[in-house]
Amino acid sequence: MDRNHKILNELERLYKGGPFLSGRTPFERLIAVILSAQCTDKQVNKVTKELFKKYRTPKAFANADIKELEKLVYSTGFYRAKARYLKETSQIILD
Repeated sequence: MDRNHKILNELERLYKGGPFLSGRTPFERLIAVILSAQCTDKQVNKVTKELFKKYRTPKAFANADIKELEKLVYSTGFYRAKARYLKETSQIILD
């Protein structure tokens, strides 16, 4: 086995089942990636679990109250910017 395969196998062994970003749809994955800046995947997964209970679609995010989004994403850090990005990105998708 060459060196690259050994490294890849070791990484797979170490990080199997790790705290990776979750998301069932491309849109959910996009939201998770926006929230992931300067935040752990574990925390983003906790936040998105609650966030997606309330907002499921780009339209729901685009129409969401910014203060409510800020409150929901507060624990990810940079919450004002992230809430704004969630709304703006969702609106871009709709347009």
